[in-house]
Amino acid sequence: MRHLPIFELSVRTPRLELRLPTIAELDELGDRAAEGIHEAGFMPFSFPWSDVPPAERALSTIQYQFRQWAEWKPESWACEFAVFFDGEPIGLQGMTAKHFAVTGEVLTGSWIGRRFQGQGIGTEMRRAALHFAFEGLGARHAATAAFEDNAASLGVTRKLGYRDDGVEIHNRQGKAVTMRRFRLSRDDWSPAADISIHGLEPCLPLFGATPA
Repeated sequence: MRHLPIFELSVRTPRLELRLPTIAELDELGDRAAEGIHEAGFMPFSFPWSDVPPAERALSTIQYQFRQWAEWKPESWACEFAVFFDGEPIGLQGMTAKHFAVTGEVLTGSWIGRRFQGQGIGTEMRRAALHFAFEGLGARHAATAAFEDNAASLGVTRKLGYRDDGVEIHNRQGKAVTMRRFRLSRDDWSPAADISIHGLEPCLPLFGATPA
């Protein structure tokens, strides 16, 4: 798509491909959400979008992507890469930024279907996002956050070298819970030789980024 080249952008790791999905693949991604993302009684997300019946989870996953595509602008964007494993969409690796040209900062968040968890995929897709942010976009900082009881997300974050960046108290479904913030600076990150970025240059203006 000449006027929206982000659909030609991709990031590849030894096992994964991260890119925006086609309409058919987005429908499959809705199936992954419907199958389940986390156990009952646990909520890893600030907005509890997954605490609804399966069909509603699938629909909201699809609608969310359309909103991000429609509202994309260099001053405020949300790049929600579908994560493909063996050619199958299994989750989302998101990255958002406001005024990236000025701040040089991105915020990441993600989910993968439950049946694909526990295989190191969460770490691999976050590594891909960080490589894209720092090596591709020239980011200066990458931030992330997780509730203090989200051991899986916290484990990935610590494994990748983020530093603590404070806490926030959130209202999670009527209960106060601590959200831990983390930050990774460009100085603490190293490029990954096994990750490649494709189709980036035409997309740089849409991210508010400039060629290296």
